[in-house]
Amino acid sequence: MKATIERAKLLRCLSHVQSVVERRNTIPILSNVLIEASGDGLVRVMATDLDLQVVESLEAVSVDGAGAITVSAHLLFDIARKLPDGSQVSLETADNRMTVKAGRSRFQLPTLPRDDFPMIVEGDLPTSFEIPAKTLAELIDRTRFAISTEETRYYLNGIFLHVTDEDQPVLKAAATDGHRLARFTLPRPEGAAGMPDVIVPRKAVGELRKLLEEALDSNVLIDLSASKIRFTLGGEGGMVLTSKLIDGTFPDYSRVIPTGNDKLLRVDPKSFYEGVDRVATIATERTRAVKMGLEQDRVTLSVTSPDNGTASEEVPAQYSSDGFEIGFNANYLKDILGQIDGDTVELHLADAGAPTLIRQDSNSPALYVLMPMRV
Repeated sequence: MKATIERAKLLRCLSHVQSVVERRNTIPILSNVLIEASGDGLVRVMATDLDLQVVESLEAVSVDGAGAITVSAHLLFDIARKLPDGSQVSLETADNRMTVKAGRSRFQLPTLPRDDFPMIVEGDLPTSFEIPAKTLAELIDRTRFAISTEETRYYLNGIFLHVTDEDQPVLKAAATDGHRLARFTLPRPEGAAGMPDVIVPRKAVGELRKLLEEALDSNVLIDLSASKIRFTLGGEGGMVLTSKLIDGTFPDYSRVIPTGNDKLLRVDPKSFYEGVDRVATIATERTRAVKMGLEQDRVTLSVTSPDNGTASEEVPAQYSSDGFEIGFNANYLKDILGQIDGDTVELHLADAGAPTLIRQDSNSPALYVLMPMRV
């Protein structure tokens, strides 16, 4: 194989695929990327961790010899990063070695044969629909912070996608860790009817979000079955991310979304966030709770720490129900407030022991539920 590629293109492509590769691998070939040069001047670069696979195609300056080889992902990425701007990088293979040349620099790297490189077999992906990349990016941003990191509850380690027919057909994305829930709703895309309920793993969500950053003005093609999902970005010659899905049943989260919370608090999310952040400065690992004292048109935020003393701050708000006190995990509350773009956020409360519903307004596609803490 012999191909010459512009450094900027190679670097961008490697930055996308190398983050899939785990730093520590018991199987040596999983530390490598597969580089495939074809006679039509295209070079395909692929990386996998057996659960997730990213393929990107890029146009080479020239391909003088078609072929395929695998080489260390992080090593090649580091080399490409340090090569001079504007240079052209020549990749040539011979005798189980890859020679990387650019300007006066020359590297010889060990390789492994392409035949040993594992591929994810997609099988049949019967459901297929398109969604604007911007919408998909927002869906991820609004939900992924609530994905659980507890490996024992593996079925919560991803974003749950499912379609429902309510007043109109919708596609919903949800994530929860048992303490908070995030849900994002959008009109059901054409072709998504009858799709199976799927859980997209946390790592796939993170890698997809990175790839979306470069394709925000295009559409993403999503193909899926009950066990695999494929995202195609940037059309022909773009990026393709394929992932296995989490084999588990996501809990019926709609049961925890409160419908009868009659106490409404309206507040500016930015000043509320900053207030919570300030009083939480003295909170310790043991006392992560921030107490909210609700009174007529104001909220008093307070934290008491046996080690660090006390802090309190008043935040102006719209509130006209009975006064009471409720406690929340300060970080969880900040995570949710950080998702609200508007000038007001609505907190629908019931009592100190009941989950609270948080959203921008009744038309907002995003909705959050936060469990209280004892304070």
